Amino acid sequence: MFKNDFLESLTKVHFTVPLICWIPVIIYYVWKASVQGEMSSMDVFLHFIFGLAFWTFAEYVLHRWVFHFEPKSAWGQRIHFIFHGVHHDFPKDRLRLVMPLSASIPMAAIIYILFSVFLSEYILAAFFAGFLLGYLIYDESHYAMHHANFKSGFFKKIKDHHMLHHYSDPEKGFGVSSSIWDVFFNSGFPIKKPTKTEVKKQMTGETIDHS
Repeated sequence: MFKNDFLESLTKVHFTVPLICWIPVIIYYVWKASVQGEMSSMDVFLHFIFGLAFWTFAEYVLHRWVFHFEPKSAWGQRIHFIFHGVHHDFPKDRLRLVMPLSASIPMAAIIYILFSVFLSEYILAAFFAGFLLGYLIYDESHYAMHHANFKSGFFKKIKDHHMLHHYSDPEKGFGVSSSIWDVFFNSGFPIKKPTKTEVKKQMTGETIDHS
């Protein structure tokens, strides 16, 4: 993406790097809320869970209205490509599936400052710890969706949801770690109901010829 090797290196990151960077930060904020802030375990837990849940909404907003916003200017389109367009063009690139620290650290700092306007110091610590955990779940889940083969269960469903976003309609399916806000904002994919023949196949184990 860049002719400069240093700038190019800032756009690539191994999937373990966010874990190494942010898990100690999460632990620190939990400690800060519970020890320095002398918050009860229940209060820390509740604000942590609230931050975790709030991440799912922030993830949806960022993906839909920030990452998929395409400016008309040439430089704006270039920025869009750097932040997200490259992922849609090269969805299997292992080094561009989690957010590089060059982007996640400034973004986390900005979001922390915004939250500090509304939340007191120690409540913010517990809340932000949960928020960061939500981000880590998103980042690592996103990597797994592109490189893991889920056979069934929750991760199979969210992988199918994300693959439809990539290969069916990029203007739908903006939730990555959760599709709940796609349901709320009616931006998900219609559920295909199985035909009577397909139901029969599932019940009897018969092989259906689709030719």
